[in-house]
Amino acid sequence: MTAANGDRPLRADARRNRDLVLASAMRLLSDASGGSGPGGGGGGSPTLDAIAKDAGVGIGTLYRHFPTREALVEAVYRNELTAVCDAAPALLEELAPVDATRAWMDRYIDFMIAKQGMADALRAVIASGGNPYAHSRDLLGSAIRLLLDAGAADGVLRKDVDADDVLVSISGVALVAGEPSMREQAGRLLDLLLDGLRYKP
Repeated sequence: MTAANGDRPLRADARRNRDLVLASAMRLLSDASGGSGPGGGGGGSPTLDAIAKDAGVGIGTLYRHFPTREALVEAVYRNELTAVCDAAPALLEELAPVDATRAWMDRYIDFMIAKQGMADALRAVIASGGNPYAHSRDLLGSAIRLLLDAGAADGVLRKDVDADDVLVSISGVALVAGEPSMREQAGRLLDLLLDGLRYKP
């Protein structure tokens, strides 16, 4: 883990503070009511003060890591993206390939729902000249490819599937059934998708 300017590794306490800020920002930014509490900005847009307070750090600590709101939002998105992609090999260590693939699909749906909650904040990053989505598709595609290859090697998943097609399919499920009240339906749609990925002699 490096500092915001990339000059040197963060000390353990600084890394802990940065992680606390990212976790709080992720929760508050992706929660539609996150800004309505004390210190919030209203309308689901929490202030940096509210995020720092929720994380249990001073506002100066937040600014040392993230000099602007846009820098914080982009860091939150990239941190969650990394966690989703890193989940693929971790799940393969714990589960059979087909079960790991299904568990990863759920993880990706959660990521997409959180991203939808952060839509306004991410649009502000783009308007300021940032590009939080740079390389996202490649990273996610690589994670899916890892899962598909493991399933194919295990003889349970097809070998002729394009990872990008799977990514688009799961994203479509998130778009049409991404509300918390629709998670049961989302699960059924993911089961159908996984069934289509299975190897059938």
